[in-house]
Amino acid sequence: MTQLRRPLIAGNWKMNGLVADGTALANSLTALTEKNDLGCEILVCPPAMIIHTVGSIIKTSIIEIGAQDCHSAISGAHTGDLSAEMIKDAGCSYVILGHSERRTDHGESDKDVKAKTEAALNAGLKVIICIGETESERDQGKALEVVCSQLTNSMPDVINADQLVVAYEPVWAIGTGRIPSLGDVEEVHLALREKLQHISNEDTALRMRILYGGSMKPGNAKELLALKNVDGGLIGGASLNANDFVAIANCC
Repeated sequence: MTQLRRPLIAGNWKMNGLVADGTALANSLTALTEKNDLGCEILVCPPAMIIHTVGSIIKTSIIEIGAQDCHSAISGAHTGDLSAEMIKDAGCSYVILGHSERRTDHGESDKDVKAKTEAALNAGLKVIICIGETESERDQGKALEVVCSQLTNSMPDVINADQLVVAYEPVWAIGTGRIPSLGDVEEVHLALREKLQHISNEDTALRMRILYGGSMKPGNAKELLALKNVDGGLIGGASLNANDFVAIANCC
């Protein structure tokens, strides 16, 4: 981490939590972060149906709220989807796009992620763009090639470091308890920083935050967050436990 970029600790709740669960977790997070300068930005992204519930609880706290996906269209015949404008109207300030589970489960391409990103930015949302290689791609020595390609092709035409965040999540590390070596994480984040400079400019590349995701926990967060080009974390399972999530944030 560097003082140039304020760390972001974002919790991706995925498809977890009914109203009662979301209420309890939001209340716990609010209490744990009250009058506590964690030295970072805090974000939670609950399932769409409890965004309003969670948002109403954390609205007076330091915690921001986001969504886990949006459609690229403003409106129309897209049953079951939510537009970026709807997400913004629900009180969200962020949206996660291009998560590997969306890319795998719903066949989302870099082109789809770029279109959604453009829509989200137009709606006034900040975007966390997710990228990451599979285990076979890493074993074949293609990790850097894959993530840099995903980054290039998922980014909008106009790249603004104040509105965009990149999250590197090796697919094989998500929810498995396995993580790359610190050297591997550092290598990927440096490559992404250099690619950002190539597709935008030096100032933008230096100011844009690059998060690490994939089994970040209280036990390994400190060493991961200490890496030069790691500017926070996109947290999955550990974000469902208020104490664990805040412990990670405290590592900033």
